[in-house]
Amino acid sequence: MNFSSQNRTHFIHQLKNSSFDVLIIGGGITGAGIALDAASRGLKVALIDMQDFSAGTSSRSTKLIHGGLRYLKQLEFKLVAEVGKERKIIHQIAPHLTRPEPMLLPITKKGSLNKTSARLGMWIYEWLAGVKKSEWHQFLNREKTLVIEPLLSKDELLGGILFYEYRTDDARLTIEVIKESVEKGVIALNYMKAISFNYENKIISGAKVSDQLSEDVFEIKAKYVVNASGPWVDELANLEKQTVENKLLITKGVHFVVDWKKLPVKQSLYFDTHDKRMLFIIPREGKTYIGTTDTFYKGDMINPRITEEDRSYILKCVNDFFPNNKLSESDIQSAWAGLRPLISAPSKGPSEISRKDEFFESTSGLLTIAGGKLTGYRKMAQRIVDKLAEKIQKQEGKTICKCITQSIQLSGGKINEFKTFLDFVEIQKIKGVSLGLTELESETLIYRYGSNVIEIYKIVEEVKNENNELPIFLRAQVVYAVQHEMCFTISDFLIRRTGALYFNIELVKKWKASILLYMQALLPWNHELANKFDIELQKAIDEIEVLTIK
Repeated sequence: MNFSSQNRTHFIHQLKNSSFDVLIIGGGITGAGIALDAASRGLKVALIDMQDFSAGTSSRSTKLIHGGLRYLKQLEFKLVAEVGKERKIIHQIAPHLTRPEPMLLPITKKGSLNKTSARLGMWIYEWLAGVKKSEWHQFLNREKTLVIEPLLSKDELLGGILFYEYRTDDARLTIEVIKESVEKGVIALNYMKAISFNYENKIISGAKVSDQLSEDVFEIKAKYVVNASGPWVDELANLEKQTVENKLLITKGVHFVVDWKKLPVKQSLYFDTHDKRMLFIIPREGKTYIGTTDTFYKGDMINPRITEEDRSYILKCVNDFFPNNKLSESDIQSAWAGLRPLISAPSKGPSEISRKDEFFESTSGLLTIAGGKLTGYRKMAQRIVDKLAEKIQKQEGKTICKCITQSIQLSGGKINEFKTFLDFVEIQKIKGVSLGLTELESETLIYRYGSNVIEIYKIVEEVKNENNELPIFLRAQVVYAVQHEMCFTISDFLIRRTGALYFNIELVKKWKASILLYMQALLPWNHELANKFDIELQKAIDEIEVLTIK
Protein backbone atom coordinates (compact mmCIF):
# COMPACT_ATOMS: atom_id res chain seq x y z
CA MET A 1 0.00 0.00 0.00
CA ASN A 2 1.30 3.44 -0.96
CA PHE A 3 2.64 5.71 1.77
CA SER A 4 -0.29 8.00 1.01
CA SER A 5 -2.29 10.48 3.04
CA GLN A 6 -5.30 8.99 1.25
CA ASN A 7 -4.55 5.75 3.17
CA ARG A 8 -4.19 7.45 6.55
CA THR A 9 -7.25 5.71 8.04
CA HIS A 10 -5.78 2.33 7.15
CA PHE A 11 -2.46 3.15 8.83
CA ILE A 12 -4.27 4.36 11.95
CA HIS A 13 -6.16 1.07 12.04
CA GLN A 14 -2.82 -0.77 12.01
CA LEU A 15 -1.48 1.39 14.85
CA LYS A 16 -4.58 0.66 16.93
CA ASN A 17 -4.75 -3.06 16.31
CA SER A 18 -1.14 -4.20 16.16
CA SER A 19 1.52 -4.80 18.77
CA PHE A 20 4.97 -3.51 17.90
CA ASP A 21 8.48 -4.38 18.95
CA VAL A 22 9.46 -0.70 18.91
CA LEU A 23 7.54 2.56 19.02
CA ILE A 24 9.65 5.56 17.99
CA ILE A 25 8.43 9.00 18.99
CA GLY A 26 9.87 11.67 16.74
CA GLY A 27 9.85 11.79 12.95
CA GLY A 28 12.96 13.85 12.35
CA ILE A 29 16.12 12.42 10.84
CA THR A 30 17.08 10.60 14.07
CA GLY A 31 13.74 8.84 14.47
CA ALA A 32 13.64 8.08 10.75
CA GLY A 33 17.09 6.50 10.90
CA ILE A 34 16.15 4.38 13.92
CA ALA A 35 12.98 3.19 12.18
CA LEU A 36 14.89 2.07 9.08
CA ASP A 37 17.66 0.39 11.08
CA ALA A 38 15.23 -1.48 13.34
CA ALA A 39 12.97 -2.59 10.49
CA SER A 40 15.92 -3.76 8.40
CA ARG A 41 16.93 -6.01 11.31
CA GLY A 42 13.49 -7.63 11.35
CA LEU A 43 11.76 -5.67 14.12
CA LYS A 44 8.15 -4.54 13.87
CA VAL A 45 8.24 -0.76 14.12
CA ALA A 46 5.87 2.18 14.52
CA LEU A 47 6.99 5.80 14.08
CA ILE A 48 4.94 8.86 15.05
CA ASP A 49 5.43 12.62 15.12
CA MET A 50 3.15 15.28 16.61
CA GLN A 51 3.84 17.53 13.58
CA ASP A 52 4.80 16.71 10.03
CA PHE A 53 7.90 14.60 9.49
CA SER A 54 11.06 16.75 9.81
CA ALA A 55 9.00 19.82 10.83
CA GLY A 56 11.43 20.59 13.64
CA THR A 57 15.22 20.64 13.49
CA SER A 58 15.44 18.28 10.51
CA SER A 59 14.07 20.81 8.02
CA ARG A 60 15.89 23.83 9.44
CA SER A 61 19.60 23.07 9.28
CA THR A 62 22.30 24.58 7.07
CA LYS A 63 21.41 21.83 4.58
CA LEU A 64 24.88 20.35 4.36
CA ILE A 65 26.16 16.82 4.80
CA HIS A 66 29.45 18.05 6.14
CA GLY A 67 32.58 16.29 7.26
CA GLY A 68 32.89 17.99 10.62
CA LEU A 69 35.67 20.48 9.96
CA ARG A 70 34.25 22.86 12.55
CA TYR A 71 34.55 20.18 15.27
CA LEU A 72 38.35 20.35 15.10
CA LYS A 73 38.10 23.59 17.05
CA GLN A 74 36.55 21.61 19.90
CA LEU A 75 39.16 18.82 19.50
CA GLU A 76 36.33 16.36 18.75
CA PHE A 77 38.61 14.08 16.73
CA LYS A 78 36.44 10.98 17.03
CA LEU A 79 33.38 12.94 15.92
CA VAL A 80 35.25 14.34 12.90
CA ALA A 81 36.29 10.83 11.87
CA GLU A 82 32.78 9.46 12.28
CA VAL A 83 30.87 12.13 10.39
CA GLY A 84 33.49 12.10 7.63
CA LYS A 85 32.92 8.41 7.06
CA GLU A 86 29.16 8.85 7.34
CA ARG A 87 29.22 11.57 4.70
CA LYS A 88 30.64 9.07 2.19
CA ILE A 89 27.96 6.52 3.08
CA ILE A 90 25.11 9.00 2.68
CA HIS A 91 26.53 10.06 -0.69
CA GLN A 92 26.44 6.41 -1.79
CA ILE A 93 22.93 5.59 -0.55
CA ALA A 94 21.28 8.91 -1.51
CA PRO A 95 23.25 10.32 -4.47
CA HIS A 96 20.38 12.60 -5.53
CA LEU A 97 20.50 14.43 -2.20
CA THR A 98 24.26 14.79 -1.75
CA ARG A 99 25.88 17.09 -4.29
CA PRO A 100 29.61 17.88 -3.86
CA GLU A 101 29.94 21.57 -3.04
CA PRO A 102 33.31 23.36 -3.37
CA MET A 103 33.70 25.56 -0.30
CA LEU A 104 36.08 28.51 0.01
CA LEU A 105 37.58 29.29 3.41
CA PRO A 106 39.15 32.80 3.21
CA ILE A 107 42.14 33.40 5.48
CA THR A 108 42.34 36.94 6.86
CA LYS A 109 44.69 38.92 9.08
CA LYS A 110 42.23 39.06 11.98
CA GLY A 111 40.75 35.60 11.50
CA SER A 112 41.01 32.75 13.97
CA LEU A 113 43.04 30.72 11.44
CA ASN A 114 46.35 31.69 9.88
CA LYS A 115 47.89 29.99 6.83
CA THR A 116 49.78 27.40 8.86
CA SER A 117 46.98 26.46 11.26
CA ALA A 118 44.42 26.35 8.43
CA ARG A 119 46.49 23.97 6.33
CA LEU A 120 47.38 21.81 9.33
CA GLY A 121 43.71 21.69 10.31
CA MET A 122 42.75 20.64 6.79
CA TRP A 123 45.32 17.85 6.69
CA ILE A 124 44.14 16.51 10.05
CA TYR A 125 40.51 16.83 8.97
CA GLU A 126 41.02 15.02 5.67
CA TRP A 127 43.00 12.24 7.33
CA LEU A 128 40.41 11.72 10.07
CA ALA A 129 37.40 12.02 7.76
CA GLY A 130 38.85 9.82 5.04
CA VAL A 131 38.31 12.44 2.33
CA LYS A 132 38.91 10.98 -1.13
CA LYS A 133 41.93 12.29 -3.04
CA SER A 134 39.87 14.07 -5.71
CA GLU A 135 38.37 16.23 -2.96
CA TRP A 136 41.52 17.12 -1.04
CA HIS A 137 41.89 20.80 -0.26
CA GLN A 138 43.80 23.33 -2.34
CA PHE A 139 45.70 26.20 -0.78
CA LEU A 140 45.24 29.49 -2.66
CA ASN A 141 47.27 32.66 -2.48
CA ARG A 142 45.58 36.04 -2.20
CA GLU A 143 45.36 36.58 -5.97
CA LYS A 144 43.86 33.15 -6.72
CA THR A 145 41.39 33.54 -3.86
CA LEU A 146 40.13 36.78 -5.42
CA VAL A 147 39.83 35.11 -8.82
CA ILE A 148 37.61 32.44 -7.28
CA GLU A 149 35.60 35.00 -5.30
CA PRO A 150 36.16 38.58 -6.46
CA LEU A 151 33.45 39.97 -4.16
CA LEU A 152 35.58 39.41 -1.06
CA SER A 153 36.98 42.39 0.83
CA LYS A 154 40.62 42.78 -0.23
CA ASP A 155 41.83 44.72 2.82
CA GLU A 156 42.46 41.87 5.27
CA LEU A 157 42.69 38.94 2.84
CA LEU A 158 45.79 36.71 2.98
CA GLY A 159 44.66 33.76 0.90
CA GLY A 160 42.17 30.92 1.03
CA ILE A 161 41.58 27.19 1.14
CA LEU A 162 39.24 25.39 -1.25
CA PHE A 163 37.71 22.20 0.13
CA TYR A 164 34.55 20.15 -0.34
CA GLU A 165 31.32 19.76 1.54
CA TYR A 166 28.11 18.06 0.35
CA ARG A 167 24.90 20.01 -0.15
CA THR A 168 21.61 18.33 0.75
CA ASP A 169 17.94 18.92 1.37
CA ASP A 170 17.54 17.95 5.03
CA ALA A 171 13.74 17.54 4.97
CA ARG A 172 13.83 15.44 1.81
CA LEU A 173 16.61 13.25 3.23
CA THR A 174 14.38 12.61 6.23
CA ILE A 175 11.33 11.74 4.12
CA GLU A 176 13.40 9.43 1.89
CA VAL A 177 14.67 7.54 4.95
CA ILE A 178 11.09 7.23 6.22
CA LYS A 179 9.82 6.06 2.84
CA GLU A 180 12.51 3.38 2.74
CA SER A 181 11.57 2.27 6.26
CA VAL A 182 7.90 2.06 5.24
CA GLU A 183 8.97 -0.17 2.32
CA LYS A 184 10.43 -2.45 4.99
CA GLY A 185 7.22 -2.59 7.02
CA VAL A 186 7.31 0.45 9.32
CA ILE A 187 3.96 2.09 10.11
CA ALA A 188 4.77 5.82 10.10
CA LEU A 189 2.31 8.62 10.75
CA ASN A 190 2.67 12.36 11.13
CA TYR A 191 0.34 14.54 13.25
CA MET A 192 0.18 11.87 15.94
CA LYS A 193 1.14 13.13 19.42
CA ALA A 194 2.18 10.98 22.40
CA ILE A 195 0.27 12.28 25.43
CA SER A 196 1.16 9.64 28.03
CA PHE A 197 2.93 6.32 28.45
CA ASN A 198 1.47 2.91 29.25
CA TYR A 199 3.12 0.53 31.71
CA GLU A 200 3.05 -3.14 32.66
CA ASN A 201 4.70 -3.96 35.99
CA LYS A 202 6.23 -0.47 35.98
CA ILE A 203 7.91 -1.11 32.60
CA ILE A 204 6.90 1.02 29.65
CA SER A 205 4.67 -0.86 27.20
CA GLY A 206 3.55 1.74 24.70
CA ALA A 207 1.89 5.12 24.60
CA LYS A 208 -1.46 6.83 24.44
CA VAL A 209 -1.56 9.09 21.40
CA SER A 210 -3.79 11.82 20.04
CA ASP A 211 -4.43 12.25 16.32
CA GLN A 212 -3.86 15.97 15.81
CA LEU A 213 -6.09 16.00 12.72
CA SER A 214 -9.15 14.20 14.09
CA GLU A 215 -8.58 14.48 17.89
CA ASP A 216 -9.06 10.69 18.13
CA VAL A 217 -7.20 9.22 21.15
CA PHE A 218 -5.98 5.62 21.26
CA GLU A 219 -3.15 3.41 22.52
CA ILE A 220 -0.16 1.98 20.66
CA LYS A 221 1.27 -1.20 22.16
CA ALA A 222 5.02 -1.72 22.01
CA LYS A 223 7.63 -3.72 23.90
CA TYR A 224 10.12 -0.85 23.70
CA VAL A 225 9.72 2.89 23.28
CA VAL A 226 12.35 5.28 21.93
CA ASN A 227 12.22 9.01 22.58
CA ALA A 228 13.81 10.64 19.51
CA SER A 229 11.87 13.88 19.70
CA GLY A 230 14.80 16.29 19.32
CA PRO A 231 14.16 19.59 21.14
CA TRP A 232 11.15 17.96 22.83
CA VAL A 233 13.23 15.18 24.42
CA ASP A 234 12.93 16.61 27.94
CA GLU A 235 9.24 17.43 27.53
CA LEU A 236 8.47 13.87 26.42
CA ALA A 237 10.65 12.33 29.12
CA ASN A 238 8.72 14.37 31.69
CA LEU A 239 5.56 12.46 30.75
CA GLU A 240 7.01 9.69 32.91
CA LYS A 241 6.45 12.02 35.88
CA GLN A 242 9.85 11.20 37.29
CA THR A 243 12.01 13.86 38.91
CA VAL A 244 14.87 13.95 36.45
CA GLU A 245 17.31 16.64 35.46
CA ASN A 246 16.76 18.05 32.00
CA LYS A 247 19.30 16.64 29.58
CA LEU A 248 19.22 19.35 26.93
CA LEU A 249 20.36 22.85 26.26
CA ILE A 250 18.53 24.27 23.26
CA THR A 251 20.36 26.59 20.90
CA LYS A 252 18.93 28.41 17.89
CA GLY A 253 20.36 28.73 14.41
CA VAL A 254 18.99 31.26 11.91
CA HIS A 255 19.42 31.42 8.12
CA PHE A 256 18.43 34.14 5.67
CA VAL A 257 17.79 33.88 1.93
CA VAL A 258 18.44 36.69 -0.55
CA ASP A 259 18.25 36.86 -4.32
CA TRP A 260 21.55 35.69 -5.80
CA LYS A 261 21.86 38.96 -7.72
CA LYS A 262 22.07 40.77 -4.36
CA LEU A 263 24.99 38.58 -3.27
CA PRO A 264 26.27 36.92 -6.47
CA VAL A 265 28.92 34.67 -4.97
CA LYS A 266 30.54 32.39 -7.51
CA GLN A 267 30.53 29.49 -5.04
CA SER A 268 29.97 28.57 -1.39
CA LEU A 269 32.02 30.13 1.42
CA TYR A 270 32.75 29.30 5.03
CA PHE A 271 34.32 32.19 6.94
CA ASP A 272 35.27 33.68 10.29
CA THR A 273 32.91 36.21 11.82
CA HIS A 274 33.97 39.22 13.89
CA ASP A 275 33.22 37.23 17.09
CA LYS A 276 35.30 34.20 15.98
CA ARG A 277 32.36 32.06 14.91
CA MET A 278 31.90 30.58 11.45
CA LEU A 279 29.26 31.42 8.86
CA PHE A 280 28.22 29.74 5.59
CA ILE A 281 27.21 31.54 2.41
CA ILE A 282 25.74 29.13 -0.15
CA PRO A 283 24.27 29.80 -3.63
CA ARG A 284 21.26 27.63 -4.48
CA GLU A 285 18.49 27.74 -7.08
CA GLY A 286 18.97 31.41 -7.97
CA LYS A 287 19.23 32.43 -4.31
CA THR A 288 22.02 32.84 -1.77
CA TYR A 289 21.42 31.66 1.77
CA ILE A 290 23.43 32.70 4.80
CA GLY A 291 23.79 31.24 8.28
CA THR A 292 23.94 30.35 10.98
CA THR A 293 23.62 32.00 14.38
CA ASP A 294 24.23 30.06 17.59
CA THR A 295 22.40 31.38 20.66
CA PHE A 296 20.72 29.80 23.65
CA TYR A 297 16.97 29.60 23.22
CA LYS A 298 13.88 29.43 25.41
CA GLY A 299 10.46 29.95 23.92
CA ASP A 300 8.07 28.52 21.35
CA MET A 301 9.79 25.40 20.01
CA ILE A 302 7.28 24.71 17.24
CA ASN A 303 7.73 28.17 15.73
CA PRO A 304 11.07 29.55 16.98
CA ARG A 305 11.16 33.28 16.44
CA ILE A 306 13.79 35.19 14.50
CA THR A 307 14.71 38.42 16.24
CA GLU A 308 16.03 41.77 15.07
CA GLU A 309 19.30 40.85 16.81
CA ASP A 310 19.57 37.70 14.66
CA ARG A 311 18.96 39.75 11.54
CA SER A 312 21.46 42.46 12.49
CA TYR A 313 24.12 39.91 13.39
CA ILE A 314 23.98 38.07 10.07
CA LEU A 315 23.84 41.24 8.00
CA LYS A 316 26.89 42.65 9.84
CA CYS A 317 28.87 39.44 9.31
CA VAL A 318 28.10 39.36 5.60
CA ASN A 319 28.73 43.05 5.03
CA ASP A 320 32.08 42.85 6.83
CA PHE A 321 33.24 40.33 4.22
CA PHE A 322 31.40 41.80 1.24
CA PRO A 323 31.48 45.56 1.85
CA ASN A 324 30.65 46.47 -1.75
CA ASN A 325 27.36 44.58 -1.74
CA LYS A 326 25.91 45.98 1.50
CA LEU A 327 22.90 43.76 2.14
CA SER A 328 20.01 45.38 3.99
CA GLU A 329 16.84 44.16 5.69
CA SER A 330 14.85 44.75 2.51
CA ASP A 331 17.03 42.23 0.63
CA ILE A 332 15.87 39.33 2.80
CA GLN A 333 13.33 37.23 0.90
CA SER A 334 12.92 34.29 3.25
CA ALA A 335 14.33 32.82 6.44
CA TRP A 336 14.17 29.91 8.82
CA ALA A 337 15.11 29.25 12.43
CA GLY A 338 16.06 25.82 13.71
CA LEU A 339 16.68 24.51 17.21
CA ARG A 340 19.62 22.31 18.16
CA PRO A 341 18.98 19.80 20.94
CA LEU A 342 22.45 19.68 22.52
CA ILE A 343 23.52 17.71 25.57
CA SER A 344 23.55 20.01 28.59
CA ALA A 345 26.91 21.56 29.43
CA PRO A 346 26.06 24.59 31.62
CA SER A 347 29.59 25.99 31.78
CA LYS A 348 29.96 26.27 28.00
CA GLY A 349 28.77 28.79 25.43
CA PRO A 350 26.40 27.70 22.65
CA SER A 351 29.17 27.23 20.07
CA GLU A 352 31.38 25.31 22.52
CA ILE A 353 28.90 22.56 23.41
CA SER A 354 29.71 19.18 21.88
CA ARG A 355 27.54 18.00 18.97
CA LYS A 356 27.99 14.39 20.06
CA ASP A 357 24.88 12.31 20.65
CA GLU A 358 24.11 10.44 23.85
CA PHE A 359 21.38 8.06 24.88
CA PHE A 360 19.80 7.45 28.25
CA GLU A 361 17.54 4.76 29.70
CA SER A 362 15.00 5.47 32.44
CA THR A 363 14.07 3.00 35.17
CA SER A 364 10.90 2.16 33.22
CA GLY A 365 12.89 1.31 30.09
CA LEU A 366 12.27 4.46 28.02
CA LEU A 367 15.25 4.93 25.69
CA THR A 368 16.05 8.56 24.94
CA ILE A 369 18.55 9.81 22.35
CA ALA A 370 19.64 13.44 22.10
CA GLY A 371 22.33 15.58 20.53
CA GLY A 372 24.02 14.62 17.30
CA LYS A 373 24.03 16.06 13.80
CA LEU A 374 22.26 15.44 10.50
CA THR A 375 25.34 13.80 8.98
CA GLY A 376 25.63 11.33 11.84
CA TYR A 377 22.00 10.18 11.87
CA ARG A 378 22.75 6.63 10.67
CA LYS A 379 25.36 5.92 13.35
CA MET A 380 23.09 7.41 16.02
CA ALA A 381 20.38 5.02 14.88
CA GLN A 382 22.79 2.10 14.90
CA ARG A 383 23.79 2.77 18.50
CA ILE A 384 20.19 2.86 19.68
CA VAL A 385 19.17 -0.29 17.79
CA ASP A 386 22.29 -2.09 19.04
CA LYS A 387 21.08 -1.24 22.55
CA LEU A 388 17.61 -2.54 21.71
CA ALA A 389 19.18 -5.72 20.35
CA GLU A 390 21.02 -6.23 23.67
CA LYS A 391 17.76 -5.80 25.60
CA ILE A 392 15.90 -8.20 23.31
CA GLN A 393 18.66 -10.79 23.64
CA LYS A 394 18.65 -10.47 27.42
CA GLN A 395 14.88 -10.37 27.94
CA GLU A 396 13.59 -12.54 25.10
CA GLY A 397 16.56 -14.71 24.13
CA LYS A 398 16.28 -13.60 20.51
CA THR A 399 19.32 -12.64 18.47
CA ILE A 400 18.94 -9.58 16.25
CA CYS A 401 21.25 -9.21 13.26
CA LYS A 402 23.82 -6.42 12.98
CA CYS A 403 23.24 -3.08 11.30
CA ILE A 404 23.02 -3.17 7.49
CA THR A 405 21.86 0.39 6.71
CA GLN A 406 25.27 1.33 5.31
CA SER A 407 24.36 -0.72 2.24
CA ILE A 408 20.64 0.10 1.89
CA GLN A 409 19.95 2.45 -1.02
CA LEU A 410 17.41 4.98 0.19
CA SER A 411 14.19 5.75 -1.61
CA GLY A 412 15.20 7.83 -4.62
CA GLY A 413 18.74 6.47 -4.61
CA LYS A 414 18.12 3.27 -6.59
CA ILE A 415 20.08 3.91 -9.78
CA ASN A 416 22.22 0.78 -9.80
CA GLU A 417 21.79 0.18 -13.55
CA PHE A 418 23.61 3.48 -14.23
CA LYS A 419 27.36 3.90 -13.87
CA THR A 420 27.01 7.28 -12.14
CA PHE A 421 24.19 9.47 -10.93
CA LEU A 422 25.12 12.05 -13.57
CA ASP A 423 24.43 9.44 -16.25
CA PHE A 424 20.97 8.97 -14.74
CA VAL A 425 20.45 12.75 -14.69
CA GLU A 426 21.21 13.14 -18.40
CA ILE A 427 18.85 10.34 -19.45
CA GLN A 428 16.00 11.59 -17.26
CA LYS A 429 16.43 15.22 -18.39
CA ILE A 430 15.78 14.12 -21.95
CA LYS A 431 12.70 12.19 -20.80
CA GLY A 432 11.37 15.17 -18.85
CA VAL A 433 11.77 17.55 -21.81
CA SER A 434 9.98 15.05 -24.06
CA LEU A 435 7.00 15.24 -21.66
CA GLY A 436 6.78 19.02 -21.99
CA LEU A 437 8.82 20.05 -18.96
CA THR A 438 11.66 22.53 -19.29
CA GLU A 439 15.22 21.33 -18.84
CA LEU A 440 15.45 23.27 -15.54
CA GLU A 441 12.17 21.76 -14.27
CA SER A 442 13.36 18.27 -15.22
CA GLU A 443 16.70 18.72 -13.47
CA THR A 444 14.98 20.11 -10.36
CA LEU A 445 12.72 17.05 -10.20
CA ILE A 446 15.62 14.63 -10.71
CA TYR A 447 17.71 16.09 -7.89
CA ARG A 448 14.66 16.35 -5.63
CA TYR A 449 13.26 12.85 -6.16
CA GLY A 450 16.14 10.81 -7.59
CA SER A 451 15.03 7.48 -9.06
CA ASN A 452 11.46 8.28 -7.98
CA VAL A 453 11.35 10.88 -10.77
CA ILE A 454 10.20 7.98 -12.95
CA GLU A 455 6.99 7.89 -10.91
CA ILE A 456 6.70 11.70 -11.18
CA TYR A 457 6.91 11.42 -14.96
CA LYS A 458 4.09 8.86 -14.96
CA ILE A 459 1.97 11.36 -13.05
CA VAL A 460 2.90 14.10 -15.53
CA GLU A 461 1.49 11.95 -18.33
CA GLU A 462 -1.67 11.23 -16.34
CA VAL A 463 -2.48 14.86 -15.42
CA LYS A 464 -1.08 16.85 -18.34
CA ASN A 465 -4.47 17.08 -20.09
CA GLU A 466 -6.33 18.37 -17.02
CA ASN A 467 -8.00 21.73 -17.41
CA ASN A 468 -6.14 23.43 -14.57
CA GLU A 469 -4.14 26.66 -14.43
CA LEU A 470 -1.64 25.17 -11.97
CA PRO A 471 1.58 24.35 -13.88
CA ILE A 472 2.04 20.65 -14.52
CA PHE A 473 5.45 20.86 -12.80
CA LEU A 474 3.62 21.64 -9.54
CA ARG A 475 0.55 19.45 -10.12
CA ALA A 476 2.65 16.31 -10.58
CA GLN A 477 4.57 17.01 -7.38
CA VAL A 478 1.38 17.62 -5.39
CA VAL A 479 -0.05 14.28 -6.52
CA TYR A 480 3.20 12.47 -5.77
CA ALA A 481 3.57 14.08 -2.32
CA VAL A 482 0.01 13.13 -1.36
CA GLN A 483 0.10 9.60 -2.79
CA HIS A 484 3.66 8.60 -1.88
CA GLU A 485 4.97 10.90 0.89
CA MET A 486 2.17 11.20 3.49
CA CYS A 487 1.75 14.90 2.68
CA PHE A 488 -1.46 16.21 4.27
CA THR A 489 -1.27 20.02 4.44
CA ILE A 490 -0.21 22.72 2.03
CA SER A 491 2.62 23.64 4.43
CA ASP A 492 3.83 20.03 4.28
CA PHE A 493 4.11 20.43 0.52
CA LEU A 494 5.50 23.96 0.18
CA ILE A 495 7.88 23.86 3.15
CA ARG A 496 9.07 20.29 3.70
CA ARG A 497 8.38 18.31 0.49
CA THR A 498 9.70 21.01 -1.88
CA GLY A 499 11.41 23.74 0.20
CA ALA A 500 9.60 26.36 -1.90
CA LEU A 501 8.83 28.68 1.03
CA TYR A 502 12.55 29.08 1.64
CA PHE A 503 13.92 29.14 -1.90
CA ASN A 504 11.05 30.32 -4.08
CA ILE A 505 8.70 32.39 -1.95
CA GLU A 506 7.48 34.20 -5.07
CA LEU A 507 6.13 30.88 -6.41
CA VAL A 508 4.45 30.20 -3.06
CA LYS A 509 2.61 33.51 -3.09
CA LYS A 510 1.58 33.15 -6.73
CA TRP A 511 0.29 29.59 -6.64
CA LYS A 512 -0.68 28.82 -3.04
CA ALA A 513 -4.43 29.34 -3.64
CA SER A 514 -4.39 27.03 -6.67
CA ILE A 515 -2.32 24.40 -4.82
CA LEU A 516 -4.76 24.55 -1.91
CA LEU A 517 -7.71 23.84 -4.24
CA TYR A 518 -5.82 21.05 -5.99
CA MET A 519 -4.91 19.36 -2.70
CA GLN A 520 -8.46 19.74 -1.43
CA ALA A 521 -9.65 17.66 -4.40
CA LEU A 522 -7.20 14.89 -3.48
CA LEU A 523 -7.63 14.82 0.30
CA PRO A 524 -10.54 14.51 2.73
CA TRP A 525 -10.51 18.17 3.72
CA ASN A 526 -13.68 19.94 4.72
CA HIS A 527 -13.93 23.71 4.44
CA GLU A 528 -12.78 24.15 8.04
CA LEU A 529 -9.59 22.12 7.52
CA ALA A 530 -8.79 23.84 4.24
CA ASN A 531 -9.14 27.22 5.92
CA LYS A 532 -6.98 26.08 8.85
CA PHE A 533 -4.18 24.94 6.54
CA ASP A 534 -4.40 28.14 4.49
CA ILE A 535 -4.05 30.25 7.65
CA GLU A 536 -1.12 28.11 8.84
CA LEU A 537 0.81 28.72 5.62
CA GLN A 538 -0.04 32.42 5.56
CA LYS A 539 1.25 32.74 9.11
CA ALA A 540 4.60 31.28 8.00
CA ILE A 541 4.73 33.78 5.12
CA ASP A 542 3.80 36.69 7.40
CA GLU A 543 6.52 35.80 9.92
CA ILE A 544 9.11 35.98 7.16
CA GLU A 545 7.81 39.30 5.87
CA VAL A 546 8.05 40.86 9.34
CA LEU A 547 11.83 40.43 9.06
CA THR A 548 12.08 42.60 5.97
CA ILE A 549 11.68 46.33 5.53
CA LYS A 550 10.23 46.96 2.09
